[in-house]
Amino acid sequence: MDDDIKNPPENQSTPLPIDQPKTVYESVPVEENIQPEEVSADVSAPSTEEVSSGPPEIPPEMPPPVYEENKNRYIFIVGGGVLVFVIILFVILRLVMGGGKPKEIKLSYWGLWESEEIMKPLIQDYQNKNPNVIINYQKMSPQDYKDRLVVRSKNGQGPDIFRFHNTWLPQLEEVVAPLPTNIINNSQFESTFHKIHQQDLKLNGRYYGIPLYLDGLVLIYNENMLKKVGFDTAPADWNEMIDVATKLAVKDKDGQLITAGIAIGTASNIEHFSDIFTLMLLQNGGSLKELDKPEAAGALQAYRQFAEPPHDVWSESMPNSIVAFIQEKVGMIIAPSWWVINIKTENPDINVKVAPIPRLLSGRPISMASYWAEGVSKYSKNQLEAWKFLKFLSEKENMTKLFQLESQTRPFGEAYSRKDLVSVLENNEYLKPVINQADYYVSSPSAARTYDNGLNDQVIQYLENAINDTIRGTAYSEALKNIKGNLDTVFSHYKVN
Repeated sequence: MDDDIKNPPENQSTPLPIDQPKTVYESVPVEENIQPEEVSADVSAPSTEEVSSGPPEIPPEMPPPVYEENKNRYIFIVGGGVLVFVIILFVILRLVMGGGKPKEIKLSYWGLWESEEIMKPLIQDYQNKNPNVIINYQKMSPQDYKDRLVVRSKNGQGPDIFRFHNTWLPQLEEVVAPLPTNIINNSQFESTFHKIHQQDLKLNGRYYGIPLYLDGLVLIYNENMLKKVGFDTAPADWNEMIDVATKLAVKDKDGQLITAGIAIGTASNIEHFSDIFTLMLLQNGGSLKELDKPEAAGALQAYRQFAEPPHDVWSESMPNSIVAFIQEKVGMIIAPSWWVINIKTENPDINVKVAPIPRLLSGRPISMASYWAEGVSKYSKNQLEAWKFLKFLSEKENMTKLFQLESQTRPFGEAYSRKDLVSVLENNEYLKPVINQADYYVSSPSAARTYDNGLNDQVIQYLENAINDTIRGTAYSEALKNIKGNLDTVFSHYKVN
């Protein structure tokens, strides 16, 4: 306010100093016909320097609203520009990465026993749900399979997905990738699959494979032959086994076997002799790591008695055990259930039945597992997608479909690995014993027909040496002590606990 303004005369209104600023939010009253002479004489007229023809000066501490409007407009313009830039960049990136389509993923899958025709429908189902995934399935030869798998994987030429035996995990530790917990966690695995799968496929707290089936040793017998000697059912224990096998055995006048009771007791002409001996060893309380103990010698004696006097229900003069069974020259064999398919294929008329493994009268049920699982290579560039596909195969409806596809080309499919499908096989004459033994299976690195050129094959060779030594007259305990050091070296090499 101008300092020249003093107290005005009474009853005279105070004129508004012309240099007092007004904000745009206030209306300035306009008095018409104001003449200069009406201005009080006490108020000096401003000089031309004091009167400006422009707008009143605005104090710096009060920015004009018009500036606020420009600021908001600036923010909107800049923000809009950034948004447009981001959209353009996103469109360019999608075009560069394939026009918005998912990246194509190719998976190589090495199988062993199933043909491409059986696997193709399931693979196609997965590809229909995942159009960006292409799966190339190859049925490989089992000969030298493990060695090729390891070598080619390390060279970057191996498969993304492969099949491996349940005893192989110690040999594949440098190749196989762990199952991601966001695909199947430990709790889900254990609630889905059998105990033997949990034991075989777990290493250092992680699972390394997904099983699609279960198999192991069962007693396979010719029902017609047993009925001829008075038995309607298979023997349930080893004492009964000796009785049945003795009555089945038929000899010529020179004492040579014409028909054998059961294929046990030798090594050279018995499929899975190593599995059978290990079974009897475990049933007797022994272990492959304690072959110098009495339990081991007792098991070898029990095994050999079937091919020695006074029983002599099997001999080295007989054909291969599977061939002999197909030709109905032996009444019983012990082998995995898949052999029934071969037998029925070669001799459709044979009346084959399957039963659980005989047990000791005072012992718990035990059988030897022998199956294959699916794994993923740690060298794969698409591990997550590979595990997703394997999870797909292990789902209930897909595992059921796989069984149906298998059953279209052979007498039956593979026993389910899922616990929630056990009841489905309760009426299957060939697979019911396999499933009923699910809680009693154990695994041992003496499994036949894995073609691993490593752990199993080396153990089998030493066990064959011991059995052959006893045929030549070496004492049971001595024959086992002779191979103990070699087996210990093998177990140490492959880190078998």
